[in-house]
Amino acid sequence: MKISHLFFVCPAVVFSQALQGVAELPDTGSMKRAQKIRGEFYFSPETDFRTWRKAARNSLVEKLGLARKLPAPRVPLAPRLLWRRKVKNGTICKMLLRSESDHDLPIYLCLPDGRGPFPVWICVQGHGTGMHASISVKWQDEKSFKYDGGDRDFALQCLEKGYAAVCVEQRAFGEKSCMTTRKPGCARLASHALMFGETLIGNRVFDVDRAIDFIYTRSELRRDMIGIVGNSGGGTTAIYSGAILSRLTHVMPSSCFSTYRDSILAVPHCQCNYWPGMLNWADMGDLAGLCAPKYLVIVNGRDDAIFPAGPAKAEFGRTRKIYEAAGFPDRCRMVVGNAGHRFYKADAWPVMDEFFNRVRTGKNGSSEEPHSPETKR
Repeated sequence: MKISHLFFVCPAVVFSQALQGVAELPDTGSMKRAQKIRGEFYFSPETDFRTWRKAARNSLVEKLGLARKLPAPRVPLAPRLLWRRKVKNGTICKMLLRSESDHDLPIYLCLPDGRGPFPVWICVQGHGTGMHASISVKWQDEKSFKYDGGDRDFALQCLEKGYAAVCVEQRAFGEKSCMTTRKPGCARLASHALMFGETLIGNRVFDVDRAIDFIYTRSELRRDMIGIVGNSGGGTTAIYSGAILSRLTHVMPSSCFSTYRDSILAVPHCQCNYWPGMLNWADMGDLAGLCAPKYLVIVNGRDDAIFPAGPAKAEFGRTRKIYEAAGFPDRCRMVVGNAGHRFYKADAWPVMDEFFNRVRTGKNGSSEEPHSPETKR
C-alpha cells in the first residue's frame, strides 16, 4: 500500500517541481496569423454607422452568449438589505439582488447626502478581492478602512462629487469567486460558462444590466444619467457593457484598452478576457465605437505593460472616427496617466464631469439622447 501510494502521488509532485522556473514562450504562430486578419465588423469610413452598429452589436451579443439571455423574462430582483452605514458624504447599504434563478448579486448602494434624484455610477472592480475596494474597506469585515491604491475607491469618489453609486460584485471576483482567499476564480468560471454556451464577460455584462434594472426601481436615482466605471477587469466589463446596453449613458473604462493583437493576444491575460472569434469579429476600437452615442472617456496608463498606450492611442483614433460617423465627435475622449496599470481620477473625472454637466444642463448638442433605447434593453 505504501509503494502504491507513492506511485500515484509522486508523478504530480515531480511534474509540479519541473514547472518551477520554466519561462513561457511567445505564441509567434498566432501573432503571425493575426496580422492577416481584419474582422468582419472592422469599421470603414464608407460604412453607414447605423447599419454597422446594428449588425456588429447583434453579432457581439451572440458571440458573448447573450442573445437569448438579454431579452428573456427575468426573475424578480428581490432586494435584501444586509446592512446600512453612514459614511463621509453619504450612506452605504449592502444589499443582495437576485440576478438569475441560480445567481445572487451582492451590491453596495451608495447615496450621497442631500436630496435626489442623483446621477448614478455602476462601479466594477478588476482582478482583486472584490467590490469592497470601491468603498475602501477590508473584505474580511467591511468595517475596517483599507485603501487598495490606484484610485480604485470609485464609490467614495462618486459620493464626494454628489453622485450615487451601485457597486457590483463581478462573477469570479470577491464574494463570487470560487476561492476561499477571495482571489479571482476566472479560470474555472470562464471554462464553465463555455459549457453552457455562455462567456464569463457576457455574464458580467448581464449582471450590469440587472444592476440597471435595480436602478430603475429607485426613485432617488436618475435614469437619464447612468454611468459605468471600472479598472482593468472592471474596465473590460465597463466597455463591453457600454457597447451592448442602451440604458447606460456614460462609460469610463480604465486600463483595459489597446488592440486585441497588441494586448489580449500578445500578452498573457486572464481567461475572462477571451471569447470565441474575437479577432474575426473586429477590434477594440470598434468595441468602443459601439458605445456611441454614449459619452465615453477611455483611461490608459503611459507605462501599462499589458494594455500598451502606443497601440491604444492609434486604436482610439479609429473610435473617434466611428463617433464622427455617428454624428457625435465631441462625446469621446481619451486620457493617459503618467504611470502604469491603474485608474487616474485627477485626469479622468474632469473630462467626465464636463460630459455629465451637458446632460444636467440639457446641452447634449443633438436630438438623439445617449440613453434612448434602440431595443428592449
